[in-house]
Amino acid sequence: MDSPGLLALIQLASGLVFAIPLAIIGVEFLGGGQPLLGLGFLSLAAVMLVLPEYLTRKVGGPRDWIRRRLPGRSREE
Repeated sequence: MDSPGLLALIQLASGLVFAIPLAIIGVEFLGGGQPLLGLGFLSLAAVMLVLPEYLTRKVGGPRDWIRRRLPGRSREE
């Protein structure tokens, strides 16, 4: 298994910068007796971390996306 590249680590770090405060807010709402808002914030934080990784694996990186659109190139290259 190859290790993630520098750009993947930057993407994860930037996602964590936004997801951690949302998760903290979600925990505060859960502790404060508002479970619907708490679960909403926690799920939003999880989506912020999972969605970019899913899209990158599904669509591919920018280099893969451009290669598929160049004429004369097959999808297997």
